Amino acid sequence: MRPPIAFAVLLAALGLAAHAHAFTPAGDDIVYEVGDEAFEGYLASAEGEARGTVLIIHDWDGLGDYERQRADMLAAEGYDAFAVDLFGQGNRPATTEGRQAATRALYEDRDRMRSLTLAGLAEARNQGAAEPTVVMGYCFGGAVVLEIARSGGAEGVAGYTSFHGGLGTPEGQAWPEEVPPLLIAHGGADSAVPMGDVVTLAEELEAAGATYEIQVYSGAPHGFTEFDSDRYQERADEKSWAAFLAGLDEWL
Repeated sequence: MRPPIAFAVLLAALGLAAHAHAFTPAGDDIVYEVGDEAFEGYLASAEGEARGTVLIIHDWDGLGDYERQRADMLAAEGYDAFAVDLFGQGNRPATTEGRQAATRALYEDRDRMRSLTLAGLAEARNQGAAEPTVVMGYCFGGAVVLEIARSGGAEGVAGYTSFHGGLGTPEGQAWPEEVPPLLIAHGGADSAVPMGDVVTLAEELEAAGATYEIQVYSGAPHGFTEFDSDRYQERADEKSWAAFLAGLDEWL
């Protein structure tokens, strides 16, 4: 067991600081195809033998530097990290309307949501990423994480983590009897995903006999981990990241 790198030290080493940082990716953008469509993910590889792989699912604005930063942070901790692209190469919506349209298209086509995520997982392994995997995501990506967990369609997955993600279970879906452990990081002041959704999810997971942990951070709004955002809350970010690393250490 290797002790995790202190959060502030890791940010400094990567040239990151909350609300003011310049970022130079250490990994590689990876173009891959799903059917006849092109997608562009991001791979950050651990030095030496990886302890496992983390699959990162992006927020509603598509794969950007935020996900690249998180991938580089994970690589520094000894994990291979692959950030998938669910929108398509070059589709990085910059407006609220564009982001709503991109996510709505996948919310309304859950088969496509799942197939694109699993294709990203397959590409990570094609690129040489370690087989045992934890799937994590932010906001929209957190909702996708739970979609994949409910489906049971991902092989070689040891755990799932959602950061300030959507928590609702769509009509007609249910949690399976066997699902890898889940970590849910939620802001107590999240106005987009109310506490009632947290309670409902806990009830569903209890009924399914799932192993899960839900951490609620007081005063943290929706998107509390997002660097350079007025929603960023350092305390909740640090605590949720530490909980995530502890989960990785346990699961991988």
